[in-house]
Amino acid sequence: MSEKRKIVLVGSAYPLRGGLSNYNERLIREFQQRGDEAYIYTFSLQYPSFLFPGKTQYSTDPPPHDLNIKICINSINPFNWIKIGRELKKLRPDIVIIKFWIPFMAPCFGTIARIVRKNKHTKVISIIDNIIPHEKRIGDMILAKFWVNSVDGFVAMSKSVLDDLNSFDKKKEKQFCPHPIYDNFGKAVEKNVAREKLNLDKNFNYILFFGFIRDYKGLDLLLNAFISVLLKNQKIKLIIAGEFYSDSKPYLDIIEKNNLQNNVILATDFIPDSEVYAYFCASDIIVQPYKHATQSGVTQIAYHFNKPMIITDVGGLKEFVPDGKVGYVVKPDENSIAEAILNFYEGKKEKEFIENIKEEKKKYSWERMVETIDKLSNL
Repeated sequence: MSEKRKIVLVGSAYPLRGGLSNYNERLIREFQQRGDEAYIYTFSLQYPSFLFPGKTQYSTDPPPHDLNIKICINSINPFNWIKIGRELKKLRPDIVIIKFWIPFMAPCFGTIARIVRKNKHTKVISIIDNIIPHEKRIGDMILAKFWVNSVDGFVAMSKSVLDDLNSFDKKKEKQFCPHPIYDNFGKAVEKNVAREKLNLDKNFNYILFFGFIRDYKGLDLLLNAFISVLLKNQKIKLIIAGEFYSDSKPYLDIIEKNNLQNNVILATDFIPDSEVYAYFCASDIIVQPYKHATQSGVTQIAYHFNKPMIITDVGGLKEFVPDGKVGYVVKPDENSIAEAILNFYEGKKEKEFIENIKEEKKKYSWERMVETIDKLSNL
């Protein structure tokens, strides 16, 4: 578009850390690159500390000086929601973008959105991670419905989420646009360079589980699959890189019971953005053994670093990983995961998959996401 527009994104951003902040900041940079006036309104309080499962919500990286970030939203203070809503209503942006991922945020986001829309100018577009959460709680469906009724249109990042949205509303405009590639974690480096950075033994192969560890992500399936792979006398180690957001004991018990201490590398602190490249580049293949899911940002990091993947056939994951082309799509059970790992190594599939990844990832652009948001805002 040639016309300069005013864009506001409401949601997670620096000083908050994690995938939501990475996504929102990268999206706003795409609007800036095409010449739009773009802002982020982020949280002064995202979660009360007792509701946050990790060690800290805040980044230790330096602030991004190229972004206009206002730290002002309190997720549990209704008076704050009204204040922010009125401020944005008066500001009259052309588009307000809100990435929705959990029903807990529906009262805050929904109140802001409803007030903003009263100016009869601003379109509120919601990018939907999940409308039905992975970890269900009482009241989720009521809150999700409240959110659906608060906005003008939706971008779903998987077709399964698009279907879920239609169960709440069939009239509002909805578009599918896949999760763009995370290209903000730096350039790839040679595998041996990354392994040296992480002090890894170069005589082993490495598979990677990456991201916050929640029960639905199936790390227990991967650990049990890994046990059977080791019985095949493969020189493979498993890297678990990500902070525990659920009880660590069941996973550590599997490791201890099966004497995996020398075969599993636990990097279970939060991985700073500046270190992400090393874990992906050091690995041969990325495994996402989820028990249920919609889409995953880990897939788009793997694409950026040209890494083959093993994913489970749940939710919308298989929409982004063509089976046998860039990796494997398997049943969410330990035997299927183990078989895929063995097939990858015994079949020497790495080079073939990497070449296919280079072609496949061309369809996942941030420009396409911006164009989809523009299309919805003009309907």
